[in-house]
Amino acid sequence: MLKQNLQLKLGQKLAPQQIQLMKLIQLHTLEFEEELERELEENPALEKVQDKEKEEDHTSLDEGFEEEGTESIDTDFDVDEYIFDDEPSYKTSTSNYSADDEEFDNQSLLTEGQSLYDYLLEQIHLANIEEQDLKIAEYIIGNLDNDGYLRREIKQIVDDLAFSQGIYTTKEKVADILENYVQKLDPAGVAARDLQECLLLQIEKKISSDKAVSLAANILKNQFDALTNKHYNKIIQKYDIEEEDLKDALEVISRLSPKVGGNFDTQTITINNEIIPDFSIHVKDNGKNGVEVIPMLNSKNAPTLRVSDEYKDILTTYSHDKTSPEHKQAALFIKQKLDAAKWYIDAINQRQNTLLQTISAIVKLQKEYFITGDDKSLKPMILKDVADITGFDISTISRVVKSKYADTPNGIVYLKDLFSDSLTNDDGEEVSTKEIKTHLQEVIDKENKRKPYTDDALVGLLKEKGYNIARRTIAKYREQLNIPVARLRKEL
Repeated sequence: MLKQNLQLKLGQKLAPQQIQLMKLIQLHTLEFEEELERELEENPALEKVQDKEKEEDHTSLDEGFEEEGTESIDTDFDVDEYIFDDEPSYKTSTSNYSADDEEFDNQSLLTEGQSLYDYLLEQIHLANIEEQDLKIAEYIIGNLDNDGYLRREIKQIVDDLAFSQGIYTTKEKVADILENYVQKLDPAGVAARDLQECLLLQIEKKISSDKAVSLAANILKNQFDALTNKHYNKIIQKYDIEEEDLKDALEVISRLSPKVGGNFDTQTITINNEIIPDFSIHVKDNGKNGVEVIPMLNSKNAPTLRVSDEYKDILTTYSHDKTSPEHKQAALFIKQKLDAAKWYIDAINQRQNTLLQTISAIVKLQKEYFITGDDKSLKPMILKDVADITGFDISTISRVVKSKYADTPNGIVYLKDLFSDSLTNDDGEEVSTKEIKTHLQEVIDKENKRKPYTDDALVGLLKEKGYNIARRTIAKYREQLNIPVARLRKEL
């Protein structure tokens, strides 16, 4: 029997604009610019204000605006008065420029690059090789990783060639093509199956009458384990050589590359080491009033957007004929685009506000660090500390600091590096783990490399500085700093 009943439910649901905002917040400046360009292409109702128009707007709108650094355009345009009378109207333009006027000129950030795969294919196609062998070579090249290594087993490649390419061959045939064709290509060391083979392939091209090169090749071939474990005395005894001879050989080995594919771009476009900072931090000395630290957004983060004038004209035309179904349908389409544009502009505004509040909170907590630039000045700070100041959720703060950089008087800083847990020193003060790691790095940098400190010795040295830390904690911090154990830090 059918029955009707009324049931109330309470739930949470993210609005489309909130979802869009979360996506925008976690983008760094370069990604944000790319996302903005995509939106401008997809939504013709959105239009970017050009620099010349901004200057004209500044001239006509200087009076009557109190908010510093804010730009505006004639914004109020009610599309609904031409379509519906009972729905809210929308502003179709907004000010999206940040408080700073500084521009980060990072032109030519993207440069055309050639992938390792394409570079190797060009060479193999010039080789004197049979057609089926060429296909096998191409397949091998296609299986190299970004560092130029062949990580797959020969047997797996043989099976794949049979199933996916219809090429039936043997392990011996594939190994022969790998060693006599692919591994002979430039750069030397490509298609190696492990580090030892990679270094040997490189040094084979250097073999000469030079004693150091010959010794280096012999060590790589026959004493690789002793070399990687830095058992230098064993190598000296094995070859009956002087310590200086071994130093010369190690110098030759140090000039070899462990990742020969590292100089190539895997996606045809390479991004230089140049970083576009999302924030700029300015330190201003106000004399008797002390030092002021001023955070600002990179102005590229928020270009001024508005609704297209062309769309306004179209809607004005349609307003004179509300009876035509075609005009009504076109007007509805334009309204959808204007709604999307309004949502996007609002999301950008909220993104800008969120970023600015977050960096302001970080500056408030780490003011001394931004003034001095010394890692030892960093205070313990976790995401919750910033969330408490801004009122945002911890997940929002996490999205903001993800992949973001700040341009400070002491260089460009990765925001996540400013966050650290705390430990209590012997004086009962809370200190940042970043500060402890800095001291640990300094101690190791100054150690005698012939007799590097063990983790137990490092415990004692840091205890003298007031940091009572367990040995396992030292080992953890050392690994986080990519510092090897004492045995591997030993030098001649």
